[in-house]
Amino acid sequence: CQVIVHDVNELTEKLFPIVEAMQKHFSAGSGTYYSDSIFFLSVAMHRIMPKEITRIIQVDLDLKYKTNIQDLFDEFDNFPEGAVIGIAREMQPVYRHTFWQYRRENPQTKVGEPPPDGLPGFNSGVLLLNLEAMRQSKLYNQLLEPTMVQKLTEKYHFKGHLGDQDFFTMVGMEHPELFHVLDCTWNRQLCTWWRDHGYSDVFDQYFQCEGEVRIYHGNCNTPIPED
Repeated sequence: CQVIVHDVNELTEKLFPIVEAMQKHFSAGSGTYYSDSIFFLSVAMHRIMPKEITRIIQVDLDLKYKTNIQDLFDEFDNFPEGAVIGIAREMQPVYRHTFWQYRRENPQTKVGEPPPDGLPGFNSGVLLLNLEAMRQSKLYNQLLEPTMVQKLTEKYHFKGHLGDQDFFTMVGMEHPELFHVLDCTWNRQLCTWWRDHGYSDVFDQYFQCEGEVRIYHGNCNTPIPED
């Protein structure tokens, strides 16, 4: 087993010029803070990792594994043609909320609607990054350009605060073919914040997850069930 430790400051230095333009759209602060760049690491991982690294699993710390992570790595083999990132759906109506203006102007849209037919957005707690595919994808790299980010945020009236997750969600509304959607059991989010903040009537449509959980995600400091 080989462990390589990366210096956060060095990574941020490489990241900042690539993601600076998107930070103002997807960061909690009103400005573009240099240190915030690290929340966009996954977005440009293919640009800063050595070429010999072709696939990476990136995960949050608030996870509990109920299965061998090798099984998750095997999901790379299920990527359809053109997909570059494996990611699970967001399990709260957070993007129903964020896209409220776009939804009001487009009443028939699937944007922000719950599964299975809607587009609830993504949760970046568990990410499969096919770095080789990300490097090869002309479309994906075009979407990193400041003018494209600006164009999409204007189209969707999008202002977020969740970093890479917001970027992937917005891009997924426009280009779902770039993503392999992981089953909810690979990122069983437990946070119920939005149930108590105006969305109790639709909450369960987003929150339900059938099947045996393989990874629990205790997001928003939610306790993870004991074995």
